[in-house]
Amino acid sequence: MTTRIQTNVVALAERALLTKLCRVMPLWVTPDLLTLLGLAGAGVVFAGYALSNFSLYFLGLSIFGYILHWFGDSMDGSLARYRHIERPRYGFFVDHSTDALGNMLIASGIGLTAAVRMDAALFAFIGYLLLSIYVFLKRQVLDEFQLSFVALGPTEIRIILIAITLCMPWLGGIHFFYADVRLSACDVVVLFGGAILYSLFLWSVWQTAGQLRREEAGR
Repeated sequence: MTTRIQTNVVALAERALLTKLCRVMPLWVTPDLLTLLGLAGAGVVFAGYALSNFSLYFLGLSIFGYILHWFGDSMDGSLARYRHIERPRYGFFVDHSTDALGNMLIASGIGLTAAVRMDAALFAFIGYLLLSIYVFLKRQVLDEFQLSFVALGPTEIRIILIAITLCMPWLGGIHFFYADVRLSACDVVVLFGGAILYSLFLWSVWQTAGQLRREEAGR
């Protein structure tokens, strides 16, 4: 049995809410349908960001997309476990495949806004992908599925991204220059967040490699 490690800030409140939602969810709502809804939510986020170049009011569409993305992505596995209809291999494969596509849509959408450079958005996205790879590798070697780092999980990241989105109309207009490169305040925030993700990846790899080395040296 894989151990789920989830110590993010909103974990307990989120779990209570998801359980209540599972109780009232109609039978025609299936985990697969919720997975598709989560992916559709990521598409709405992308569309809102892209359209924000015509009107900043479309940033509200992206925020609505984040809510849809959270609902579908958080509820699909929760509903399957609540109804005892888990399909461990199929669910794991489909869920994380759609997660990868959805996260790519969100990251590229951020890079299409006037407030954030595409290279800054992709820099942070690569850091997120590195952490995801670490999570999958750790699940393979330790049978532990780590869903949060330093009390932050996917839900907290969505909240942070919503906060950045709300601030885009103001922070996007504040600019700095570094080695002739023009950066907005949003770029600086996104690059800083990316640097944290890279640091978490390196630290986590170092810690887990040391644990595995000690365990196998003691055999």
